[in-house]
Amino acid sequence: MNSRKTSLSANIIQFCRFLRQKGFTSGMHEESTALQALELIDFGNSKTFFEALKAVLCRNREQVETFGNLYNEYWKKLDLEIDSKEKTKEVRKSEFKKNGSFKSLKTWLYGNQNGETEETATYSTAERFSEKDFSAIHDDENEEIKKRIKALAKRLAAKLTHRYEQSPDIFLPDIRRTLRKNLRRGGELLDIVHKRPKRNRSKLVVICDVSRSMELYASFLVQFMYAIQQVYRRLETFIFSTSLQRVTNDLRQKSFTDVKHLLGNENYGWGAGTRIGESLNLFVEQFGRKLIDSGTIVIIMSDGWDTGGIDKLETSMRYIHSRAKMVIWLNPLSGYEGYKPEVAGMRTALPYIDVFAPVHNLESLKQLGKWL
Repeated sequence: MNSRKTSLSANIIQFCRFLRQKGFTSGMHEESTALQALELIDFGNSKTFFEALKAVLCRNREQVETFGNLYNEYWKKLDLEIDSKEKTKEVRKSEFKKNGSFKSLKTWLYGNQNGETEETATYSTAERFSEKDFSAIHDDENEEIKKRIKALAKRLAAKLTHRYEQSPDIFLPDIRRTLRKNLRRGGELLDIVHKRPKRNRSKLVVICDVSRSMELYASFLVQFMYAIQQVYRRLETFIFSTSLQRVTNDLRQKSFTDVKHLLGNENYGWGAGTRIGESLNLFVEQFGRKLIDSGTIVIIMSDGWDTGGIDKLETSMRYIHSRAKMVIWLNPLSGYEGYKPEVAGMRTALPYIDVFAPVHNLESLKQLGKWL
């Protein structure tokens, strides 16, 4: 009997065992590869998740053709064959917080194909937390959001780091391309396609507004900068209010508590006025030529309120846009319905921005993965 599992890894392992019962040769190696694949894909996308499992677990054309039906059959069986003891455990509050319900996991994996609305207490809680505005986060939620930001930073760093290209030499087998190439031969793996790690030249420069108008968001955004800097080294970080401060080395502190204490020093201008133009002008003069090239993605996080020189803002943005691979501007206010970038600073910067998006909650931070 299939029993319910709430963790994604446990369900993947059980799915591999289910496939073995159906004639697949998905052993421990395939189980391990399937679990490792979660670190390299956007497993929040049900189609991507399905295709990744198919690429890892199918060995011939017949298995490719039957995989879809078995995939759906497995999750439907789990929905019908409920182990009462595990179901009781599943509804405990501690399990809700840790893993979420199986029903939301099942829906997430292969979608709500009937278009019906399915609601569970855990899914709603997780969804609300992910979409909760940073300005509304309570003190007792800080630890949880810290963990989520850390996990999100690791996933974004993996997107930047774990990239591959086709290799003419024997290196790592490219399972997906190998299967595709051999389908016309009945699924027998006669030609093996290999891949190798692609040299990643992408660099990130993140510039965050910590002025008074950004007070409700700055702490969470700096926490994100801190988390991603722990796992991605091709990164330079800056904060600004009335002036610019390079904090790349400061964010390499072991503890975020130490980082907050350090950046709270008045020398860093936390909670002061806003001079975006002067700050970006200083960045261009001191770091522009050294840090920005065709492989650099520049991310600016600010609400666009500027009491400084608009001319300097335009000149600096034009320079950054002309040299960088991409300029992303994340504005917490743009997450509100009806927001229009009407303040002078934002209107001036817009022509030189490739991506303009909100950054008011965890879900908006997650969307960064689409552009990195």
